Amino acid sequence: MEKGNVKALLPIGVFLVCYLGLGLLFEYGLGIAMGFSSVPVVVVFLLALLVACLQNRALPFDDKLAIMGRGIGDKTIVTMILIFMAAGVFVGTVGRDSAESVAYLMLSVIPAQFSVLVLFVVSCFVSLSMGTSVGTITLITPIAVAVSAASGFDLPLCVASVMGGAMFGDNLSFISDTTIAACQGQGCQMKDKFRENFKIALPAALATLVIILALSLGSDISGTVSHDYDLVQLVPYLIVLVGGIVGVNVFVVLLLGIASGSLIMVATGATAPVDLLTNMGSGAAGMFETTMVAVLVSAICALIREHGGFTALLNGIKSLFKSKKGGQLGMGLLVGAMDISTANNTVAIVMANPIAADMAKTYGISKRKTASILDTFSCVFQGVIPYGAQMLVAISAASELGYAVSAFQIIPLLFYPFLLLLSSLAFIFLAPEGKERD
Repeated sequence: MEKGNVKALLPIGVFLVCYLGLGLLFEYGLGIAMGFSSVPVVVVFLLALLVACLQNRALPFDDKLAIMGRGIGDKTIVTMILIFMAAGVFVGTVGRDSAESVAYLMLSVIPAQFSVLVLFVVSCFVSLSMGTSVGTITLITPIAVAVSAASGFDLPLCVASVMGGAMFGDNLSFISDTTIAACQGQGCQMKDKFRENFKIALPAALATLVIILALSLGSDISGTVSHDYDLVQLVPYLIVLVGGIVGVNVFVVLLLGIASGSLIMVATGATAPVDLLTNMGSGAAGMFETTMVAVLVSAICALIREHGGFTALLNGIKSLFKSKKGGQLGMGLLVGAMDISTANNTVAIVMANPIAADMAKTYGISKRKTASILDTFSCVFQGVIPYGAQMLVAISAASELGYAVSAFQIIPLLFYPFLLLLSSLAFIFLAPEGKERD
């Protein structure tokens, strides 16, 4: 067995300690709203990169720059960055307000007794189309507050249903940061990861619907929520969603979405022609932090790998998890630990990617299954941690409308993330092995 160097993992430890420590200080020590979001993740990664550069003194700095350059210039990293940019332009082009139309349409035609069911289904669809859980929660939580006030359903249940649906799409969407990071990091096709992932997510979503339906049927509810809606602006989302599922190249899908979105937004008067390019630029700029994280993490990981850090980590994992199924669980726990430490599932996947790729080769796990495990487990943990952006945005959105709800009221009602974890474990340990292929 090749001997590794545990000390080479120090940069990861520095990042986790600094990021988690500052986040906890800001959020709970100083009482800063959205404290974790106030921590400059790019700056903390730069500090970790400095630590990585100071290690391995036997290697000249110019050689270290060459190693970092090879890491950043890897085909998967370049592709990931380009997809991030294209997805940002798409979101900037079509906007997000049109996604509310789905919710108001369904609430206007479905009885109030099933309002919470509607919130979950709509959040699933919107997050699947938009590729963002935080954006979905920002849009749909005010509707959930209105549903609770009008119908009598408990507010924590309504908010939890929105959060669960938001994590469904975050996990599966073709333009989600997590999907892009997991697929490009493992070198697999998005359609293949989607099919692998869907087998895990669908049972969890259906079980969630059954639980919400049971709670709804036992409630004496009345009232309605009405609002204007316009569905034509959803066409670009549907093009991206359907194109991704049938296997059209992701760049082609996004270009079609951008072109159709541009035509529809201008033709309907939703966006003035002069503002269209500005919105595209804003959308691309919104991906700056995610892109820089990908660049910095790839540089740090290249230095850690060169110094023997990943070999040491892989040796440790192999000593704990002997079997192929154990290796899959080890991947899930690895990305889960990263997510708990960073409160950001995309960052967690980007950090776990190179280690998981080595584990996949060691245990004989396919690229599509590896990408699916990384994305699923990161979304499980991100969906329930009380200091994650999803939870904080939901609480903040309710608070802005004059309603108080706490994370610990919401967490017990987060049926989907917990069921997704159970489904993932069943998929790993109970499903037949079958033939691994990519």
